[in-house]
Amino acid sequence: MYLDPEKAIDISVPIHPGMLHWGRRPEIEVVESRSAGQPSNVSRWRIGAHTGTHIDAPAHFVDGGPTVDQADLTALFGPARVLDLTFVRHSITAADLTKAGLGDEGRVLLKTTNSATVLRSPWKSPHWVGLAPDGAQLLIEAGVKMAAIDYLSIEDTDHTTHWETHQLLCGAGVLILEVADLLHTDPGVYYQVSQPIPLQGAEAAPAPTLLFPVDS
Repeated sequence: MYLDPEKAIDISVPIHPGMLHWGRRPEIEVVESRSAGQPSNVSRWRIGAHTGTHIDAPAHFVDGGPTVDQADLTALFGPARVLDLTFVRHSITAADLTKAGLGDEGRVLLKTTNSATVLRSPWKSPHWVGLAPDGAQLLIEAGVKMAAIDYLSIEDTDHTTHWETHQLLCGAGVLILEVADLLHTDPGVYYQVSQPIPLQGAEAAPAPTLLFPVDS
């Protein structure tokens, strides 16, 4: 398959000190600077594993589960379906996924109102659209290998004590892509290419992601 770079849609969120983040934002240290008379510009970044567009590996919620460098990366390359779930106001249920047209691509990206609202704020909101546990169970039963959402967490706000959706997906070996900017991505089938930074032993890692339209 030929992937035309001119048609690529970058759904990654830029990483910078003022970005949306769970807690401590990225910090930049200037190590060398040409303006200071040194031969090159060199910086050192301090970021968390869950910074920006990132992959949660099963080890995030499963002791002894695969870490980012051990995960099956074939789950991050291949046909993917963007589902329009902007009609959902709080929790994405199994019925919502069926209504939106869940397919058999093995990779699903949940486009919600988050992309146009809370994802574009530099501050974490107490309210966002997430995936309910019964929705997670349907994805597992449908053979989904990778599930993505357009906010800091795929979890809906009713389940951020025991994190049932994460428990289900990670327990089933489903990779989770969070902070995917889907504002300018129409629903439909794409070819997904994600490349997480191979942080050895990490439960998560930033993962730049491109979607390529699939001609019908």
